[in-house]
Amino acid sequence: MTTPPRIMPKPFNAPPQGLWRATPPAIFPPILGLFGIGLGWRNAAKILPAPEWIGEMLLGAISLLYLFALLTYLAKMARRFGVIFEDAKILPGRAGLSAMTASGFLFAATMVPYSAAFAKAVLVLALLGHAFVAFGIILGMARGPAEQRRVTPVWHLSFVGFIIAPLAAVPLGWTGLSQIIFATTLPIAAAVWIISAMQFAKSDVPPPLRPLLAIHVAPVALFGINATLLGYTTLALAFAWIGVTALIVYLAGLRYLTKADFSALWGAFTFPLAAFANLMFAAATLQPMPFRLLGGLELVAATLAVVYIASKVMQLWTKGKLAKATNAAVV
Repeated sequence: MTTPPRIMPKPFNAPPQGLWRATPPAIFPPILGLFGIGLGWRNAAKILPAPEWIGEMLLGAISLLYLFALLTYLAKMARRFGVIFEDAKILPGRAGLSAMTASGFLFAATMVPYSAAFAKAVLVLALLGHAFVAFGIILGMARGPAEQRRVTPVWHLSFVGFIIAPLAAVPLGWTGLSQIIFATTLPIAAAVWIISAMQFAKSDVPPPLRPLLAIHVAPVALFGINATLLGYTTLALAFAWIGVTALIVYLAGLRYLTKADFSALWGAFTFPLAAFANLMFAAATLQPMPFRLLGGLELVAATLAVVYIASKVMQLWTKGKLAKATNAAVV
């Protein structure tokens, strides 16, 4: 009589099957937004009577989350390196991969007060990584059908996302590099804005894709912040007021943007919300009112919204549903 095979029980806290083999890039846009919130609270401590420990505590926790998420995606790539090119073929993958490397810029900015040498190393790796991701996305679009080459707000993350780097580069003394990034990414952002406006005038955006429209606000905030850092005072204030106008327009169209049910694409709301608060604090160093008040109010609201969206996306990931929902590549 043969002995039946022994079935080993699964560990109580075992991750869902595929958590490491199908890590979805869609986990990274909310992390990018969380980094922005952490840096927002750090900046709030300089402008408002806000405790310094809030920002540092948040940034510490977010850094650990980012490193864990990055490790899981690198583990997926270690099984088959070409999987990154498969993820770069689809819209959620492009947004996620771009946010993954862009988060490296904010991780570097987080580390500046603690170790300049480590922050410089992280920044260089993030720049190289973002350039590689942009190359992979261009390759995917070139090989894919024509409709995949349509300009989308995600192009800001992929090709204008380098503008996040000066947030770390300027404090590290790399002003020349920051000026080059500013000058080269501004016309790209302008082209994406213009083409997107022309496309929107011709046809409506399907409800599930409407959250991506929020990404258009992020470059406005980043150009304004970096203009402040680089001493372009007039330009900085101009972007600040454009940002305020854009936020009012987006708030007025909130029902339009959120018509579809919650999905991973709602992660696109997170970084623009955080970036706007940081823009207000940057502008407040030049003109305290009304930007200081607007920054404080928006930061509180953005913190609640970003944490909610990020927690929902992470729940989908840990339950093993996010990879299927976003068509992430599996190894």
